[in-house]
Amino acid sequence: MSEVRSDWSREEIAALFDLPFTELVFRAAEVHRANHDAGAVQRSTLLSIKTGGCPEDCGYCNQSVSADTGLKATKLMDVRAVLQAAAQAKDNGSSRFCMGAAWRNPKDRDIPALAQMIQGVRQMGMETCMTLGMLTPDQAQKLGEAGLDYYNHNIDTSPENYANVISTRSFEDRIETLENVREAGINVCCGGIVGMGETRADRVGFIHALATLPHHPESVPVNALVPVKGTVLGNMLADTPLAKIDDIEFVRTIAVARITMPASILPST
Repeated sequence: MSEVRSDWSREEIAALFDLPFTELVFRAAEVHRANHDAGAVQRSTLLSIKTGGCPEDCGYCNQSVSADTGLKATKLMDVRAVLQAAAQAKDNGSSRFCMGAAWRNPKDRDIPALAQMIQGVRQMGMETCMTLGMLTPDQAQKLGEAGLDYYNHNIDTSPENYANVISTRSFEDRIETLENVREAGINVCCGGIVGMGETRADRVGFIHALATLPHHPESVPVNALVPVKGTVLGNMLADTPLAKIDDIEFVRTIAVARITMPASILPST
C-alpha cells in the first residue's frame, strides 16, 4: 500500500505533470497496482431522477436554467420507476447505481422519497450513489441513515478558476457539503471536469485541492468536458477549439490524481 498524504504542495504536483509521459503513466500504474486490483472494473449506471430547471449557472451543464438547449424540466421521478430502472441496470451488469437530481439543494420534503430509493436499490445488492446539490447536516444524516454508500459533489475545477465556471454557488459552499457528507458517515465522491478552457496550472490546483483534503475522497471522478451547444462553455469552446484539452493531457491529469490519491477510486468519463 502506498502512503496516503494530505500535504502535497503545488510544486510537487506540477513536477508530476511535467514528467515524461511514459514515466508518469508508469508511476501511476505502479501506484494503482499497489493499492487496487489492477484488473477490476466496476460498472456503474447513472439515472437522472429529476431533470432540468436547475437554478445554478454552471457553464458546462445543459440542465441549468441559463442554458439554451431546449431541455424541459421534469419533476422528481416516482420511487417505483427509479427502482425499475435500477433493476434493469443490475440485469445489465452494474454493481453501483447513481441517482442525480438537477437541484441547487433538495427540499426536506423530498428526503423520504430519496431514502426509499436508497433502501430499494440496496435491497437489490447494489451500491448506491446520489448527487443532489448542496446538503444540510440533517439531510446528509438522513440519507446516511437510509444506507447511502456514496454522495457525489464535485469541486469542478481549481479554486482560482472556479468563478469562471459558476457564480451561483461558491467553492466554499461545495467544501461545506463535503464536510456534511463526511460527518454523516457517507463515502465522498468528489472530482471535477477538465477541458473547460482552464490552464495546466488550474489542473494542478484542482488536484491540489482534492489531495490536501483531511480525508481524500473515496472516489475521485476525473471527467473530460463534452461541450453542449447552448451552454456557456459549449458556445465558448465552439469558437475557441484550442482551449479544449487533448487526450494526452487528460491522461496526465488522471495519472497525477492516481499518484497523489493512491487509495481513491478514479472513475473517468
